[in-house]
Amino acid sequence: MSLAAWEYGDPPKTGEMPDDPMGARAGEAAEDSGGERARRPGVLLLHGLMGRASHWAPTARWLSERRRAVALDQRGHGQSQKPEQAAYTREAYVEDAEAAVAQLGLDPVVLIGHAMGALTAWQLAARRPDLVCGLIICDMRASALGAASQREWESWFKAWPLPFATLADVRKWFGEDDPWVERPNPSRGEFYAEVMHEGSDGWRPVFDPEQMLKTRETWVYDAHWEELTQVRCPALVVRGLDGELGRAESQEMVRVLPHGQYAEVADAGHLVHYDQPDAWRAAIEPFLDGFSD
Repeated sequence: MSLAAWEYGDPPKTGEMPDDPMGARAGEAAEDSGGERARRPGVLLLHGLMGRASHWAPTARWLSERRRAVALDQRGHGQSQKPEQAAYTREAYVEDAEAAVAQLGLDPVVLIGHAMGALTAWQLAARRPDLVCGLIICDMRASALGAASQREWESWFKAWPLPFATLADVRKWFGEDDPWVERPNPSRGEFYAEVMHEGSDGWRPVFDPEQMLKTRETWVYDAHWEELTQVRCPALVVRGLDGELGRAESQEMVRVLPHGQYAEVADAGHLVHYDQPDAWRAAIEPFLDGFSD
């Protein structure tokens, strides 16, 4: 399966990736003018369910000032392939991330994952401690979510008023009208606008909702505490105070991790890095500075 990976660094050359609004280069290493980046571990950024690599652009931009920063479009997402009969298992996602680290020469790597991407990150860290030197887990629960959660997601997908006539309609529905939105959230609207593409009848997601449900059902029925105990590298658990990961569970995750640390971001929900990008940076940068050389 072919996956798209985006390395953030120097601006793209003229004529390169003209359809990429984020100015990232696919599958190409950005030049390191000062040599400092070469002395720091690379970073692989893994988005959550329904996300895409470009969601990491603001984070990757400042990361790329001091280290290699690569974001992966995971299988079924973004510009990566979405074969109907492909495996959308936990094993497949972890193997994809492992292959990306190896093929891009990122090891030893710091993994930064949001939601599903965080689960992939800690599963890879547990499986390949030789590849991973640091881990940031953003708003992902280790507890089993159960069948009721999966049914809620099935109903939610059916409630989407597809196709959307305009991107403004996308932003309004996901930022205001979606029944899951407790109060207006413009950053949420922007997040979902980023995963829509225009077709002949309007705007639809770049992913297949059925594949997303298939992907999700491979983790929601299981707890993932045992894998946390197997993570040997330093790990930072970050939660938005209004996110899906509660304080008690997040602190238990920190306790279970052999080298766990904790950070929280105020006025942020599940999309921590979108809701409060400056506070997100302040939360994770000190941890990353521990991997200076």
